[in-house]
Amino acid sequence: MFLNQYQHSFDDKGRLTIPSKFRELPADGAFVVQGLDRNLMVLPPPVFQILYDRLMAMSLTDPTARLLRRIILGNALQVVPDGVGRILLQPNLKEFASLKENVVFVGQGDYFEIWSPELWKEQEVQVSDAGTNAQRFAALDLKTR
Repeated sequence: MFLNQYQHSFDDKGRLTIPSKFRELPADGAFVVQGLDRNLMVLPPPVFQILYDRLMAMSLTDPTARLLRRIILGNALQVVPDGVGRILLQPNLKEFASLKENVVFVGQGDYFEIWSPELWKEQEVQVSDAGTNAQRFAALDLKTR
């Protein structure tokens, strides 16, 4: 499971070291896709396969489905970390997520996200508003038992 937050920087060759707690990726690596919030999502192959299958099941005649395929699949990148856990991101993905020197890794259970520190701060403002969250999440039926 991918949990918590970690900060890292790109090295001088543009490689990004995945936090040690997130290196449980299989030998065939992971898929990096554009997130829906100007971030990147890093999905292990089984999680990516589920998303891929759902996207492929959508009708090509639906313009919203085509747009979602373009966002997710049109920018997907398979990465295999090197021996010390570094990956290289394509310029289009870095530009999309406004990644420059430093990044924030955010665990999401089955996958993790990569954020620019500036955009992550904006997200933290949203997730720290308890009153709004109570209203926002009321319909999600969050129960522990």
